[in-house]
Amino acid sequence: MATTSLIHPFIRVSIAEQKLFYTDSNGLETVYSISTAKNGAGERSGSGCTPRGKHVIRAKIGTGAPLNAVFVGRRLTGEIYNPELAASFPERDWILSRIMWLSGCEPGRNRLGECDSMRRYIYIHGTPDTEPMGVPLSHGCIRMRNTEVVALFERVQLGLCVLIE
Repeated sequence: MATTSLIHPFIRVSIAEQKLFYTDSNGLETVYSISTAKNGAGERSGSGCTPRGKHVIRAKIGTGAPLNAVFVGRRLTGEIYNPELAASFPERDWILSRIMWLSGCEPGRNRLGECDSMRRYIYIHGTPDTEPMGVPLSHGCIRMRNTEVVALFERVQLGLCVLIE
């Protein structure tokens, strides 16, 4: 699907390039380096893959939270990520700073049943700054640098189109 058919503003995520492109209402584009799923692209529940297709931002979580604030189950824990905390919980998949929860728009592809992105808890979220960007390493989500996810969070509205390809 060509991005020219979309209405501004919108987000396009390129799994191949490991980049997120935010186009504002004036057509100006900001590009962020990201990390998508280590398991590649895919829509099935339990796959650990990043789902493709048209999505919308269904929920924005973390307004006003401090940089590096830790979320578990979409709730602030009161913790601030640091190396000591990371060493204490090596098994955690760190979700930091902000969450933009995605909902698929294409029934049978990324919405409803075994492929529902929202039920899979697919987010755009912050991750430890020690994690590399530009390399697929997530469990399905779209990871960003904390300062960048906060900046993007402030610019987007609920319902914003997110095309993942």
